[in-house]
Amino acid sequence: MMNPEQGNQTSIAEFILLGFGTLPELQILLFLLFLVIYIATMAGNILIVVLIVVYRHLHNPMYFFLGNLSCLETCYTSTILPSMLDGLLSGNKTISYSRCLTQYYFFSSLVATECLLLSVKSYDRYLAICNPMHYAAHMSGRSCLQFVGGSWIGGFLCIGIITVPISQLSFCGPNGIDHFFCDPIPLINLSCNDPHLMEMLAFTLSLIFSLVILISFLITLMSYICIIVTILRIPSTNGRQKAFSTCSSHLIVVTMYYGTLLFAYMFPTINTLRDFKKVVSVVYTILTPLVNPLIYSLRNKEVKDALRKASSKFMFGRH
Repeated sequence: MMNPEQGNQTSIAEFILLGFGTLPELQILLFLLFLVIYIATMAGNILIVVLIVVYRHLHNPMYFFLGNLSCLETCYTSTILPSMLDGLLSGNKTISYSRCLTQYYFFSSLVATECLLLSVKSYDRYLAICNPMHYAAHMSGRSCLQFVGGSWIGGFLCIGIITVPISQLSFCGPNGIDHFFCDPIPLINLSCNDPHLMEMLAFTLSLIFSLVILISFLITLMSYICIIVTILRIPSTNGRQKAFSTCSSHLIVVTMYYGTLLFAYMFPTINTLRDFKKVVSVVYTILTPLVNPLIYSLRNKEVKDALRKASSKFMFGRH
């Protein structure tokens, strides 16, 4: 696969993440902004997990999936933000090839896993609203473990298949990745392997990843179409409001997450869209994990009650 014209060049062992540019006046501001976001994201998601573990009234399938989602997002955020913060503070934006590939594998695996978990959560809401009589049978403890285990294993296996051909590439030319993390397409574009094969590889990998996202999105979309139809058939206004409140927070998360993710991976990366895609990537990689705990806590009565009890115990303990 090696291009003969590149065959005698030195192999590259590290890359430079170009990120958001090299304007020195923005580095400290971005560092402080992303540091606050990282601390808030970790604190919010860890708090959600702790509340779900501690309070028994949250021990049901909906909160089991929410706890897994929050746990996933603490890992998700930690694959990108610490290295980004280090680069912004020190100015050293280099990353070794092995570390770059590792970052890509874990980050993309967690993205795929989150898509699958969001599909499972939408199916959970579909059963709760559209088929409540069968909810207990379909969402038993064993079924929940199988859904969650399948999501994690499926996400990591899918990206593992994609990562194998990328790990076999050779790099001997420019080493600047025009992104703030190791995204596979910019990485493939830097390879000195046969250009035509690299174009085919980039297309194939984008197709596989887009299919995972699209299939998960369609499952989620179909679930919510059924949910909305069922809610509209409820005769009382109070009944409709109560039913919609149980899934509205999830619908907000799904809309924001899939909207940015589909744009980032299903549209071609052309010069006019490159910088805008970076901004879109910030939404699903950094902002979504931040707002998820806020959405679920502020819009969910049971989570707010658990948070209120925890705050009362903390204050009582202090006095």
